Amino acid sequence: MDLHLRNKVVLVTGAASGLGKSIALLLAEEEAKVAVNYRSKKDAAVQLVDELRSKYGVDAAAVYADAANESDVKQMFDETEQHLGNVDAVVNNAAYCANPETASLTLDEFRKCIDINLQGTFLTSRELVQRLRRRKSGGNIVNISSQAALRGSQNGKAAYDMTKAGILGFTRSLALETAKDGILVNAVLPGLMYTEIIAAAIDADPERFNKRSPLGRIGRTEEIANVAVFLCSDRVSYMTGATVDVSGGLAMH
Repeated sequence: MDLHLRNKVVLVTGAASGLGKSIALLLAEEEAKVAVNYRSKKDAAVQLVDELRSKYGVDAAAVYADAANESDVKQMFDETEQHLGNVDAVVNNAAYCANPETASLTLDEFRKCIDINLQGTFLTSRELVQRLRRRKSGGNIVNISSQAALRGSQNGKAAYDMTKAGILGFTRSLALETAKDGILVNAVLPGLMYTEIIAAAIDADPERFNKRSPLGRIGRTEEIANVAVFLCSDRVSYMTGATVDVSGGLAMH
């Protein structure tokens, strides 16, 4: 299926590695122009941009921003527009996970979860809505949540789970606010994925992770990215405020 993403400009936050990287690669495969946002992994972001250009022949740019910083977010959009053109869609993928249980979680760690996961999603979404409205153009916002938003965690991730649940509420409210503008806002609910962050734990005991999913295995980032990229396209023209479960059945609801 042609997703009609050719030459569309899509900004992906936290795109230098993991799920964000897979989303950027699949967008380029669909011939979209991709802005690869990074905060600390500049070398990885630049390397990914080179891969997008050489492998798929698309325009791409690495753009720095701390998604939780208002001025950074504005500059990120300005740089993206300078290099690639007006932004048509955003994937809010940047995230932070604090691991301690609530009883031992510091206020600084708690606030970091709030700042990156919730404030970052808010600031990036607000910036795109403002710019789309000035252009009188529709667009797409894709928010990456987590199956833990519905199920919680047993290993001390309450702050992360809370912010991911907040993203779902924000998705629905923003979708209602922007429907009249033709701006579609949807969320993805990923399950367990094999990423750099948890690769060592999975490799040490893969069966412990695999048996948690009804499908009997953890997911690949490409499987979640497929859905996120679809939600960036105009193929979802009658879909907004939705949460798409891509958890291998872990978060059935």
